[in-house]
Amino acid sequence: MARPPYRVIDAHVHIMPWEQVLPGPAALMSDREDFEQVRAIYRDPARLIDYMDACGVEKLVVINYVSPDVIGFTEEANDFSARTASAYPQRLLPFGGIDPRRVADVAAEMDRLLGEPPAGLGLRGIKLHPPHQHFHVNAYLDDPDLRGLTTVYEKCIQYRAPLMVHTGTSIFSSARNKYGHPMALDDVIVDFPDLQLIIAHGGRPLWMDETFFLLRRSPNVYLDICGVPPKKLLDYFPWIERVAEQTMFGSDWPGPGVKDIHCNIEAFYALPISEEVKKQVLRETAEGLFAR
Repeated sequence: MARPPYRVIDAHVHIMPWEQVLPGPAALMSDREDFEQVRAIYRDPARLIDYMDACGVEKLVVINYVSPDVIGFTEEANDFSARTASAYPQRLLPFGGIDPRRVADVAAEMDRLLGEPPAGLGLRGIKLHPPHQHFHVNAYLDDPDLRGLTTVYEKCIQYRAPLMVHTGTSIFSSARNKYGHPMALDDVIVDFPDLQLIIAHGGRPLWMDETFFLLRRSPNVYLDICGVPPKKLLDYFPWIERVAEQTMFGSDWPGPGVKDIHCNIEAFYALPISEEVKKQVLRETAEGLFAR
């Protein structure tokens, strides 16, 4: 299969602090022939850049978040994201996470995450994973323990940092998939209209129509197509050409079932959609969103 004649921006790659991962998730994520090479990339950002060059990727988003009980990630995963990206700030865009229930001062923690070094980590965005964190993203409306989500969203707006939210199901045993329904985002869209919101996975495999509705609600809502086999993409999102300017490519590498970034790029580029839409999804939407 052919590759695109331009370099791609991958909006969803899991470069993680492997020593934090709990045994159950680790067994699932390490079940691949090239896992030792993957671990070497986790440890060495220069190897990650070499891998990106081999795959035709100009920039990628380094995804991390806080989920000590389901995956094992503590707040230290945020520092890991920042360290990983620090040597290559033009190519690696670090995301981190927060659980307001674990933080005494949510505003101060968000300033630490999103503020520029040396006082802050300089993260480029925040990732919430409701099935792994066991809350709805609109819980600020009725749960006193999660009122801090309001501050999270307000700080993302202040710093012009996108908020990525996992939607759809998760295969990990302790995940609570009821929290993956994307319609909880409707309240967030209404209450925080200036928030740049990324719907990761598009609600797959159950709630793709709801995702399309949310994309039509606001131009500040974006779709990250990761977690869907590219060959099946039009089965999941037959309307993708209608929202191309809000849609970004993401590989989800090296997640379970994702062999290689370049394989995903080639499979997407082979889809029977227009060249303009392909370039929009593979590069231009993310280029605009992450322009700062």
